Amino acid sequence: MNMRAAPAELSSASFGIGQPVPRKEDPILVRGEGRYTDDLALDAQLYAAFVRSPHAHGLLNDIDTSAAKAMKGVVAVYTAADLEGQGYGPLRCQIDLPNRDGTPIRKPVRMALAAGKVRFAGDPVAVVVARTAVQARDAAEAVGLDIEVLPAVTSGEEALAPGAPLLYDEVPGNLVLDYHSGDAEKVAAAFAGAAHVARLRIVNNRVVVNPIEPRSAIASYDRKAGRYTLHAPSQGVFGLRNNLAAAMGVPAAKMRLVTGHVGGSFGMKASVFPEHVALLHAARLLKKPVKWTDQRSESFVADHHGRDMVFEAELALDARGRFLATRFTGIGNMGGYLSPVGPMMASLNIGKNSVGMYRTPLVEVLAKCAVTNTPPIGAYRGAGRPEGNYFMERLIDTAAREMGIDSAELRRRNLVKPAQLPWTTPIGTVYDSGDFPALFAQALEAADWKGYAARQRQSRKAGKLRGRGIGCYLEVTAPPTNEMGGLHFEADGSVTIVTGTLDYGQGHWTPFAQILASQLGVPFDRIRLVQGDSDRLIAGGGTGGSKSVMASGSAIIEASELVIEKGKLLAAHVLEAAAADIEFAAGQFRIAGTDRAVGIMQLAETLRMGVALPADLPQSLDVDHVFKSAPSAYPNGCHIAEVEIDPETGQVEIASYVMVNDFGIVVNPLIVEGQLHGGVVQGIGQALYEMTVYDEAGQLMTGSFMDYALPRAADVPFFSFASRGVPTATNRVGAKGCGEAGCAGSLPSVMNAVVDALAPHGVRHLDMPATPLAIWKSIHARD
Repeated sequence: MNMRAAPAELSSASFGIGQPVPRKEDPILVRGEGRYTDDLALDAQLYAAFVRSPHAHGLLNDIDTSAAKAMKGVVAVYTAADLEGQGYGPLRCQIDLPNRDGTPIRKPVRMALAAGKVRFAGDPVAVVVARTAVQARDAAEAVGLDIEVLPAVTSGEEALAPGAPLLYDEVPGNLVLDYHSGDAEKVAAAFAGAAHVARLRIVNNRVVVNPIEPRSAIASYDRKAGRYTLHAPSQGVFGLRNNLAAAMGVPAAKMRLVTGHVGGSFGMKASVFPEHVALLHAARLLKKPVKWTDQRSESFVADHHGRDMVFEAELALDARGRFLATRFTGIGNMGGYLSPVGPMMASLNIGKNSVGMYRTPLVEVLAKCAVTNTPPIGAYRGAGRPEGNYFMERLIDTAAREMGIDSAELRRRNLVKPAQLPWTTPIGTVYDSGDFPALFAQALEAADWKGYAARQRQSRKAGKLRGRGIGCYLEVTAPPTNEMGGLHFEADGSVTIVTGTLDYGQGHWTPFAQILASQLGVPFDRIRLVQGDSDRLIAGGGTGGSKSVMASGSAIIEASELVIEKGKLLAAHVLEAAAADIEFAAGQFRIAGTDRAVGIMQLAETLRMGVALPADLPQSLDVDHVFKSAPSAYPNGCHIAEVEIDPETGQVEIASYVMVNDFGIVVNPLIVEGQLHGGVVQGIGQALYEMTVYDEAGQLMTGSFMDYALPRAADVPFFSFASRGVPTATNRVGAKGCGEAGCAGSLPSVMNAVVDALAPHGVRHLDMPATPLAIWKSIHARD
């Protein structure tokens, strides 16, 4: 077949890597055409409602289901006794960190429905299935619970105190993990020889995750195939499918997970929850699909919560302000059960992420993880990364004030310099790229650090307190996982990317399409994305740890290279040339030194038309590839906030917010900036507004939006955003990840600014959230 000067397929550099392309997902969502789990309905489906413990701690002596079963529309009621003997496994904690004495972490068993004991208010004890959702909820209220109430404990410190109520007989003192990392002797010597030691007791407040979309699920069972299907929001269908199969006691091939649109997760929806197991059980026995959607009031007590730890943080410095060592001694509240990653945040991730951009030679972490009568703690936007950065940045501001050194100058003296890269930290992480001093200088310039005094005078004239705060961060992203990169040339002329990461608000479709367009010259508007069906995947690490572009992007690049290899062989056949003479560029396979070429989309069309191919040639351009996990990357940045405080009311206003970030190669600047806006606002929420409050009986007092505050649009300023990216060599894209960075920068910058503003009133530290009442009390504490 003779082809000459075939026109290049439409791809254009305007949709390539680095371009601010608007999200392809948005028109569907803003038109209300999204398909979330609660939008789905399967034929003959039933509805479920869960019976939850009204008490935080107690012996579950009996469950009376007789009245509920007699109610109109009720099909079944199941308790833990009904699930026993069915082969179901426990909901597993995946963290295997050892205790400091070498013994293994204690992992108390959690089954889908509580039996014998309840351990937090909201603990599921039964599920009611009925013909309508209203009937199911009404019947759930009719289930009688005989619970012998026990004393409750809601904080980690209280749980570890002598004589505290025990949640588990097999967990003495409520201690599941006594973690230690670092060289204790060297750290002790550094503190003993230090010219100055800064110390703070820092509370990282518990927050409710509160995604826009509550959890929902539809379970079904194919009796003929012996196979379960669960429609549910997730952060990656492949890994969660495997974990669901383990919980149900079946091979992975007997489980399918399907995820449509997801209205936010922030880490929470990545887990197997008790409701999943109970729904799948009901679907199998009742031979009909069973649907459940959480109520917002349930979400407050039944979802995993975030953060919740208290640490004594210490920083040792020499006379010139150089960092000698840090030590973090604290307690992480795990809640009533261990979530899949619960112990990781207060232990491993504090050490890794507290190092930051600095040349701190020694780091020691001593963390105790305790169970309490509260909902389990799970991953929440950063999962220990923002906490580690926050602890360090609060220490630096405290040391600067105590030593009489400008806070910017103290940081500058301790930054790792470009000439010192690659830099191995005392934790063992290796920073391969970056220019921390230049990024820091750019942030100070953008924030007009030198002009602050004039703004402070203007605030004083207006009767306001003004403060400024720096939040430098460096976080360890991309937990190592394999990731699929499938490329399928479809019959309708489109190209499908198949990936195991999953978009739950980030906008994956657009940057993934940009990478593919850059690699293969495939027209941007003909690219499709499949990510939410476990049956389509051969691997998948899911979305988490800010790794999606690094993992899926690298997988797409490697898969594209395989497509090019196959394409050269096929193009040689179509163009009647030797494969060694075929070159590929800008979407075209060309015979070197000639004008004879075929575009990749034209070649795919030719193959679909049924051109005769020798048996030793590839039969299509399709590729299903698995990218082997890359090392972690280290996004970093500097955020600078200025606040004004009304001393009469304690009200905080964020006057300005500037951020400069190094995310390596930025595929889509528009999406990255949007990610940072969202992360910063979430950090502002924790810093100024969000707080869970429990009474002595373990009841959540902030169980609705009437009592639990979230930031609104009027509470946040316009942001000044800049990128100063230095590509990393740890992945094929050169990206470092951005999804969690906003929280890592905003927690310390906002709180450092608040404390700076209150310093004239003798305030040395204030824990989050810095509510008007807390600020007013701190101002008047010395009156």
